[in-house]
Amino acid sequence: MELLRHLVVLVHLVGFAVLFGAWVVELFNGKRGITRLMHWGLAIAGVAGLALAAPWGIEYDLNYAKIGTKLVILIVIGALLGIGAGRQRKTGSVPSAIFWLIGILTFANAAIAVLWR
Repeated sequence: MELLRHLVVLVHLVGFAVLFGAWVVELFNGKRGITRLMHWGLAIAGVAGLALAAPWGIEYDLNYAKIGTKLVILIVIGALLGIGAGRQRKTGSVPSAIFWLIGILTFANAAIAVLWR
């Protein structure tokens, strides 16, 4: 059971890497747009994160405040991706504030996972 949980953690990290990596590519690319890969990364990280939030295969109590905070940030990132993609379709570009917030909140979610004990 522990091996399965570690595999889900790995999938969760891959989802984060896809989302943040796609954002960094767009940042250095100069286009600063929303890509389908960002949506996929968010979906992978979200589904794996929800699976990790279930109390299976562990001998300790889960930190529900941390899980709730990360879930709220995930929902905000999803909303920003949706708004940004809509604006991109309509005007051809994403507002800078939305683009930067996606990257900052994605990084903040990873920082919370690592630093909040």
